[in-house]
Amino acid sequence: MKTQLLCTFAHRNDLNIITDYIQSKYEIPERRIFAFANEERLNDLYCTYNANIYGERGANTISIHRKKETNTLYTVNAMNEVIRSQNNGILDKSFILPWQQFANSFILTDEDSGYRVIKLKFFRKITW
Repeated sequence: MKTQLLCTFAHRNDLNIITDYIQSKYEIPERRIFAFANEERLNDLYCTYNANIYGERGANTISIHRKKETNTLYTVNAMNEVIRSQNNGILDKSFILPWQQFANSFILTDEDSGYRVIKLKFFRKITW
């Protein structure tokens, strides 16, 4: 079965509740969750994990991608916005992004600016 990288948004105080929820909601073959904190708002956590998907996603959970070389998390829509912003408004799938510019970050869409970059700090690895 193919897995999908998911991210569940959490508050630091709720991490145990959220990880229990994730483990009960999804089949996670690797049996690990990586929690990252927003460098500017350390109570905001992003729990990432590879899960087998059988139905709908849970609350506060999105599908994401990861560029391993730079530890960049992103959504496809946000990456399209980055390409447009760096390529004179043109969405060109062959455009090569300067990934190092987004190292240790999470790129999400934003209504006002098209996308936003959140600097990440590794918080915890949860295994079972």
